Amino acid sequence: MTKGLLCSLLASALFGYLYYFTTLLTPLSGLDALGFRILFMLPAVLAVLLLFKQQKRLVEHLTRIKQQPFLLLVVIFNAAMMGFQMWLYLWAPNNGSAVEVTVGYLLLPLVLVAFGKFLFKETISRYKALAILCAGIAVLLNILLTGKMSWESLAVGLGYALYFASRKFFKMNDLAVFTLEVSLLFPFCVYMVAQVNLNAAAELNPQIYLLVFLLGLISSIAFIAYILASNWLPINLLGLLGYLETVAMLFISLYIGETIQPASYPLLFGLSAAMLLLMYDGFRLRKKALA
Repeated sequence: MTKGLLCSLLASALFGYLYYFTTLLTPLSGLDALGFRILFMLPAVLAVLLLFKQQKRLVEHLTRIKQQPFLLLVVIFNAAMMGFQMWLYLWAPNNGSAVEVTVGYLLLPLVLVAFGKFLFKETISRYKALAILCAGIAVLLNILLTGKMSWESLAVGLGYALYFASRKFFKMNDLAVFTLEVSLLFPFCVYMVAQVNLNAAAELNPQIYLLVFLLGLISSIAFIAYILASNWLPINLLGLLGYLETVAMLFISLYIGETIQPASYPLLFGLSAAMLLLMYDGFRLRKKALA
């Protein structure tokens, strides 16, 4: 348990720090950063696949795809969605959208709970139901007060939820499939990296070579730490600890100079209240399971 907690905290800290770290990568664009990130991540993903002896699962999924070719389209969709979410995470802090993306990550767990209830007919507690209600009221108030809901928040809250729901529905929700997704992104990222003139970038940012290496290192260590934590911790506790990353993202958004408009206060308050309800429900269930 202790090793799992430490790995989860390390993963949250590194993923949170990555939100700030991207601001150091100028003049690289979000697509440039994504290319380098995937370039370094694929070896780490393959290493973890071997470490946990998931090669057999990978072969099983490839056999399924051969027997049901439409599943290839599912994997391509999920790979594209995952790549888009990674790009958005790297793009937002340098383009004034860090707060909006953070709101999306606050919204995501609530959308997932709603998907579980209405798409997968899962039973949810009254605390989860109340959390969904709080989030719904908060989003409605935000639309009434601001006249819109930012596309960045919706892209994360709904887009990532579709990604996870698709993986669950088609029973492709494991490390082996994630390896396939990263592998599909790899050729495109190699192409994007090949278009980057790091020598020219170094004239504006002399540390760019070191920073690109650190981007890959941080991403890889964070991924490995999260996978280790997911194998050592109960899923409820892992989900609760994941909220630390979202809280870190909000503080980093404010630290790099972004502000929260007064009209958005009800949205943040409502989503925060909903998140606290989910956390309380998770702790309650965890305590009940240990009793």
